[in-house]
Amino acid sequence: MHHPCFSNLYPQIWLMTDRRNDAVLEKSIAGLPRGSGIIFRHYHLDEAARYTRFQTIRNYARRSDHLLILAGPPRLAHLWGADGVHGRQWKRHQTAGLLHSAPVHNAREILTAKHVGADLLFLSPTFATRSHPDQRPLGQLQLRRLIALCNKPVFLLGGMNARRFQQREHLGAHGWAAIDGLSA
Repeated sequence: MHHPCFSNLYPQIWLMTDRRNDAVLEKSIAGLPRGSGIIFRHYHLDEAARYTRFQTIRNYARRSDHLLILAGPPRLAHLWGADGVHGRQWKRHQTAGLLHSAPVHNAREILTAKHVGADLLFLSPTFATRSHPDQRPLGQLQLRRLIALCNKPVFLLGGMNARRFQQREHLGAHGWAAIDGLSA
């Protein structure tokens, strides 16, 4: 069961973008429930191409009231019209006015993310994942302990889909995120 004070503030489902799902991205976004979240990564593109792709995705996101977060510098997130910024390295004064999400994998990274004022934490890997095939998934005890340490909305990432989230929801996560699990 997720923390009640976070229940309606943030989307439960987040789509992570990258090279793997770029060809089906518009279709994937159309398949998301209204008011979902999207974290735009697309690290494989140079800045000009990334900006163009971001604006296309932003237009799609707005049609269904999705939040759109940029994995990139807060300066670009402001400039490009993102709702937020993704990353542990950004300091509170840089992210002012933006929703701040951060990827975390262990207690040290959770403490760092909390210290810099991240609003949302994406905890991985929950299951084996194509993104990090060499990383061992976190066990249920580890997940429960790390989620409790977060004291912020936590989203499970790594091999996730709706069924797998239902199997782990009792651990206290607010929601889940995926690349392949949400790609049409």
